[in-house]
Amino acid sequence: MPFVRAAVFLLLIAALVCFALYLGTGQTRWRNWGLALVKWTVIAALGFFAVLLLERMIA
Repeated sequence: MPFVRAAVFLLLIAALVCFALYLGTGQTRWRNWGLALVKWTVIAALGFFAVLLLERMIA
């Protein structure tokens, strides 16, 4: 459980760094990387919460 939370937190920090690099350099590749990181972070978080919900429904 703490591993998944840490992974999601680190992904969000990486996305923020990418957006900061985009603002600093103006290169669109950093924005694209940031958006991709946010997308996969949301997908990972939704999967995590789905597992928690299913666990509660079964138990």
